[in-house]
Amino acid sequence: MKLIVGLGNPGRRYLETRHNVGFVVASKLITKVGASSAREKFNGELSEGLVDGEKVAVLCPMTFMNASGDSVRKAVDFYKIEPAGDDLLVICDDLNLPCGRLRIRRSGSAGGQKGLADVIRQLGTDQVPRLRIGIDRPPDHMEVVDYVLGKFEPENRDLIEQACDTAAVASLDWIRNGITQCMNRYNAEPKK
Repeated sequence: MKLIVGLGNPGRRYLETRHNVGFVVASKLITKVGASSAREKFNGELSEGLVDGEKVAVLCPMTFMNASGDSVRKAVDFYKIEPAGDDLLVICDDLNLPCGRLRIRRSGSAGGQKGLADVIRQLGTDQVPRLRIGIDRPPDHMEVVDYVLGKFEPENRDLIEQACDTAAVASLDWIRNGITQCMNRYNAEPKK
């Protein structure tokens, strides 16, 4: 059983915002795994499918970003998944990475990402595998919260769409081949 969690904020107001790239990747992944229609479970939207005979659950917490850990904790407990093992992957935005850049890691700090920080707090370990999608740093004159809740500039929309497509493929690769192979393949500088 694999559990993939896309972090974001629920509601129309937050569609297409930088903070919701985790939801975008989850949506693309749901299509790729032929998952069931989303149902409400674990304070989130849950879809289940199969990849090469492996059961996969895709969860989008509906708790708002800063409280994502509650939803993840409930799903981890229900599926009896070891947070620091090979069966959980959290997908989120990262303003410390250039726009469109992917970074997959086994563990580490939340790097200022409040949703990931709450997941780490709720699970009691920073050994949580994660796939981060770069959204760039905000301009000097802009507050971080306004930036992450804002929409991508027109010149970055194609880049972020491509990054989300690649992240969905990377998630499938993680299911099939594990995190080490994914780190080697997807952490490289993207080709221009």
